Amino acid sequence: MTPIDMKRRALMGVGAGLTLAGLPAAASAQERPQPPRQMLSAATFGARGDGKADDTAALQSAIDTAFGPAGPGYLVIPPGTYRVTRTLRFATARGEKGNITRNHGILAHGARFHSAIADGSNVFEFVSEATVRFLLIEGLDIHGSGRDGHGILLECEHKEHYLYNFCLRDVTVQGVGGDGCRMMGNVFEGQIVNTYLRDNKRNGLTLGHGARAGILSAIHAFGCVFGQNGQYGVGMVNGCYDAAFHGCYFLLNAKHGLVALNGCTLLSNCGFENNHESAPSFDKGGPGMWLQGFGTLIGCTAYSMFKQTRLIDAYVVGQFVMIGCSGSGDAAAKGAGLARLDGEKKGRATVIAPSGQVDYVKEFSGLEISGAGGSGVRFGANWQSTNLAQLGDYRLWVDGKGRLRLKNGAPASDEDGKVVGA
Repeated sequence: MTPIDMKRRALMGVGAGLTLAGLPAAASAQERPQPPRQMLSAATFGARGDGKADDTAALQSAIDTAFGPAGPGYLVIPPGTYRVTRTLRFATARGEKGNITRNHGILAHGARFHSAIADGSNVFEFVSEATVRFLLIEGLDIHGSGRDGHGILLECEHKEHYLYNFCLRDVTVQGVGGDGCRMMGNVFEGQIVNTYLRDNKRNGLTLGHGARAGILSAIHAFGCVFGQNGQYGVGMVNGCYDAAFHGCYFLLNAKHGLVALNGCTLLSNCGFENNHESAPSFDKGGPGMWLQGFGTLIGCTAYSMFKQTRLIDAYVVGQFVMIGCSGSGDAAAKGAGLARLDGEKKGRATVIAPSGQVDYVKEFSGLEISGAGGSGVRFGANWQSTNLAQLGDYRLWVDGKGRLRLKNGAPASDEDGKVVGA
């Protein structure tokens, strides 16, 4: 029990009835525990949800009260369509006095924010300038005007303040003028579940370290759809990389389904379909995913009938692994494949049981196991490859004249070592 809880219980004892007047404060608190805080309803503050009235002021008042120091923490928004004409915003007080470490959030199944914002402002913002945990946004549907900004902004751009252990669940954001959802700064250990971010003018979801401060990390998305957005389904920017996507679908975005400029921790059982809708043709299209740095893909698939050329293009700097992934196409995209891999000398690519064409750029090569075309194992052939066949301390490679060479230790040039066979 914290000192604050002890003081609160003591105050309850002082205010007890005459029959308890002779008891110690602690005993009174034990017999009369503090009742649980009740949820607030936006209707109590005058929010009508009829699609006609401007509900902005009522919703803002409800948010301020629910999330304020004396508030219950939870706001229920009843089913209905709530017209919003300016940003709904909650920003904590800065420092310890702004801390929120109890469960809190918005429960809004059946509720839609219909944005009438026309000046590029965001629809909903939650800005942490303190330590904030256990934020839940559930069931909310945001329908943008196309002239507004981001649908949902979660931000904590500080070195010493944090927004974490949060969850977005059963949320839909569509038609906004910016990103469907944007998370920036010290935003971490969060989940995005069964959320649909579609038809937004920029990205469905943008994740990034803060421009001023803050490291985004440990974000997990489950069963989400990122579709028909004006740029990317998901953009990972500002150096962030620690996000994972499980059973998510990326489709019909104007450009890539996912762009990870500094790597991506994990994609498992994700699908990429018919991205690059803005390209004029298949030969001008591109992959479902662009990755630079490192990453792991397990059981991911790509399918195209139009302009998506393959599952992934990657420039490998660290460790890149694909296991059981496939890429294919029909109709105009019948030439679609699986991957196009490039990278630095120190980069390592391992491809296990692929289905679809894997292409390598210049002298970069990967280690393929049960590769396409029925090969058992495919090693790098260039003497500089990080994936040369190695038997004990001996390396094998094919020189520029097509001869197999062997050397005890790493080769220093293409003609180092001994020629094997005739």
